[in-house]
Amino acid sequence: MTATHTVTVGEVREEVVVDNLSRTRIVQYAGASGDYNPLHTDERFAREVAGYPGVFAHGMLTMGLTGRVLSDWVGEENLLSYGVRFTAQVWPGDTLTTTATVTSVADGVAEFELVTKNQSGATVVSGTATAKVG
Repeated sequence: MTATHTVTVGEVREEVVVDNLSRTRIVQYAGASGDYNPLHTDERFAREVAGYPGVFAHGMLTMGLTGRVLSDWVGEENLLSYGVRFTAQVWPGDTLTTTATVTSVADGVAEFELVTKNQSGATVVSGTATAKVG
């Protein structure tokens, strides 16, 4: 498919990608992904065995939520690369906001910087992506 989106350097999109993340959504992701690690699904294990305050979201769930900003913006068929670094855990009840910024455009390809923050302003994911653009 041909890219039809035009973007300019410095252009920004910001979106709340999840509001008040529920434990149910985390468990649904476990089912969809097949990742039943007890850190994400078993409150007692997370607290008593692993020493965390409780269960937390899968990194890949957070990555998927973050990537939705790009796929909604330029179309998933136009994404060429996407990578992230997980910088903090995402807990039930968190609200996450992703900011995607166009950092360069050349020869029909745009580069993006992505940052997802929780309701306290802490960065939970940072990353980059490239996409075909018109």
